[in-house]
Amino acid sequence: MTQTAKGTSGREGISRRGMITALAAGAVAGSLDLRPPTAAREAVQAATAPPAAATPSPGGTPVPATGQPAPELAAVEAVLRELMVRWGLPGGQLALAKDGRLVLNRGYGLADVDAGAPVQPTSLFRIASVTKAITAVAILTLVDAGTLALDDAVFPLLAFAPPPHATPDPRLQAITVQDLLVHAGGWDSAQSFDPQGLPFSRMAAAMVGLADPADATTIVRFMLGEPLDFAPGARQAYSNFGFNVLGRVIEHVAGQPYDAYVRDHVLAPAGISAMRLGRTRLEDRAPGEVRYYAPPDQPLAWSVFWGEGFAPYAYGGSTYLEALDAHGGWIASAVDLVRFATAVDGQRGPALLQPATVTTMLTTPRPPTGMPSAGVPGVTGEVTAGLGWDVIPGASGSTWSRVGALLGSTAAWVARRPDGVAIAVVLNSLPPDYNAFLNDVIPALGQAVDAVRAWPAGDRFGAAVTATPSA
Repeated sequence: MTQTAKGTSGREGISRRGMITALAAGAVAGSLDLRPPTAAREAVQAATAPPAAATPSPGGTPVPATGQPAPELAAVEAVLRELMVRWGLPGGQLALAKDGRLVLNRGYGLADVDAGAPVQPTSLFRIASVTKAITAVAILTLVDAGTLALDDAVFPLLAFAPPPHATPDPRLQAITVQDLLVHAGGWDSAQSFDPQGLPFSRMAAAMVGLADPADATTIVRFMLGEPLDFAPGARQAYSNFGFNVLGRVIEHVAGQPYDAYVRDHVLAPAGISAMRLGRTRLEDRAPGEVRYYAPPDQPLAWSVFWGEGFAPYAYGGSTYLEALDAHGGWIASAVDLVRFATAVDGQRGPALLQPATVTTMLTTPRPPTGMPSAGVPGVTGEVTAGLGWDVIPGASGSTWSRVGALLGSTAAWVARRPDGVAIAVVLNSLPPDYNAFLNDVIPALGQAVDAVRAWPAGDRFGAAVTATPSA
């Protein structure tokens, strides 16, 4: 596979970027899927571990649950349990709030298949690109504080050194904070590559002359030597890398590590204490974190750890989770995602953002993709507004939604609906056809919530979480 250059070098007119992509594609000659990440594949590609034992029996063994049931929401729970059986998912969580009150928080299935350990309502899961909504809110707290503006140019602010002898694309200097929040920074991984995974993250470390696996800042410095795919602001193309850059902006402006700022100014004010950045290796997983399971027969991938050969996607295959921090690195429970979603505008507790900033977050337009689009999972058409969130208009108002998926490892979804419902789902496996899977799960759960006629009384936020198993 080759790519024609915009500016060419060599007798056959293949760009340096095209040559890199061609080399990566050459690794696919065998049965292993080692292609570079693309936007069409959720572009993160971090993630999975065996075993086939995770698949429920053909007879459809009922999925056990932990936590306190709510009879009024039994039909919603039944939908998720049926989906887990049908798609062969070992474990998951579901949390629901209504008008800022937590009404359901349950774990389903197994957090560790070999140990037979159930998912608890407090278990932690990788949330993949749901992280982008958290990073966007963190950026907007800096806007509220007056230390950052949406029209600030990011690379003059960061002043990172490019790789030795690189000639940076002059258009880099025009990229603004808002461009990154609406995926319009100028990078299109479907057209070129996503540097957040192998082989490009390894090339980043080599080009910059720093240790492999490359951290987030090393990847940003590497990309200063690569041409943009389009003019900043001209169109949108889903970009993990753009949110990596936003993480570095937070660090520069706040003067503290990305995760520390997010904990201090987003999570703690929302009443969240357990969330943290995930780690790549299985032995480094956090207390209470689930194990991740690949679909049956998924091959291994190149390990991000030099000299270690091949590894499951979840635990070092293709992607170094630590380098995904601001675009796909957080681990959380479903209830903490609901805490976050209900705190942004003060539906529950003090608002994380000022009212005018929330309006900006939800109404800022996105440029068109400039190409046919199937939209985001569960949505028909192109998302045309939203900073960090996908804002989906409806007859009764707009829904804010954010989906995350890591190849063979995890799926997550959080949404705030105009009827006062906040919903979050996390799962510890991802089927191979994850677009079909997410387009099954999201509408099915949405329709089940639509059918609820009476909501549970009371508020389970702050209550002691019971982990008593039930059938």
